[in-house]
Amino acid sequence: MKKIEVISKWLKEKNTDVAFITSKENVLYLTGFDCHPHERLLAAVVFQNADPLLIVPKLDQEDAKRSGWAYNIVGITDTDDAWQMVQQVLEQRVANIQSIAIEKEHLIYERFTALNRVFKNPTFVPVEEAIQASRMQKSESELATMREAARLADYAIEIGMREIAEGRSELEVLAALEFELKKQGVSKMAFDTILLTGANAASPHGVSGNTKIKKGDFVLFDLGILVDGYCSDITRTVAFGEVSAKQQEIYQTVLKAQLAAVAAVAPGKTCSEIDLTARNIIAEAGYGDYFPHRLGHGLGISVHEAPNVTSVSQTVLKPGMVFTIEPGIYVPNVAGVRIEDDVVVTENGVETLTKFPKELLYV
Repeated sequence: MKKIEVISKWLKEKNTDVAFITSKENVLYLTGFDCHPHERLLAAVVFQNADPLLIVPKLDQEDAKRSGWAYNIVGITDTDDAWQMVQQVLEQRVANIQSIAIEKEHLIYERFTALNRVFKNPTFVPVEEAIQASRMQKSESELATMREAARLADYAIEIGMREIAEGRSELEVLAALEFELKKQGVSKMAFDTILLTGANAASPHGVSGNTKIKKGDFVLFDLGILVDGYCSDITRTVAFGEVSAKQQEIYQTVLKAQLAAVAAVAPGKTCSEIDLTARNIIAEAGYGDYFPHRLGHGLGISVHEAPNVTSVSQTVLKPGMVFTIEPGIYVPNVAGVRIEDDVVVTENGVETLTKFPKELLYV
């Protein structure tokens, strides 16, 4: 597997014996096995020159076998001494482990101290950067999955618009939207769907509740679909009935910024260039203080991953990188507007994965 080979090569370059990877997202990326272990131990273990292995809760072992993982799978029961088993299976491949690569942002202290104990105070090396660099550039098969997730996100917005009606609450429309998706075979959203109306839409991370939809308000949808472990993420803001001239101005400013940022995407550009393309348009229109977040974030197995599209990020865009472009303006008691697409950097420019219309739509 190419992904495993990348980590093995990195271990050789860093003169590190083994990578012990425990976040379910990185385990899925490296092995193809999607698991929610709860408090139990899940780990993908990669070596410089030996075959990798997968450590899973015993109750998930058969699912791991069916996932297509071609190497050894170690199942741990709830009564096993998990760390004794870890020591045993790792030392079967490397007799004297002196250095271990870990996810320093994920490995909890209890597990860190257990590794430290059973392997007699090894050197620990952070592995995030190596995995992150690999995950940022998607393969054609990954992109095909993400295109399907984006198609379904477009469809979800279409459903949501049909469900808008005066007097219905945010939660009622949200529930109807997700129920229809379930009927169409969508088993899981990429994150908790956000549906906000009126003054609530001016909260960038608002929580849907019992607020009723009324004429003259914007309705904001922010949602994503999970397909075979990969996420989409789309935001659309629509008008319910006629909206004020100020609301229209805010919408058109966000739209102009969003379209300009998408058009600016190309290999060799930096993330900061893309962010500032949108941010400067919003600032010039007098709304700079009302755009409080980054322009976008990487997208893939995680709904938020690298690259980070901010005004200061010097990450250089490369073909295969997927991220969101989602400028917003949030003016309390006036309007909240966000427009978000998922884009992939191509050899010559950009492909927009989410395709639902972005001109101001009236319901």
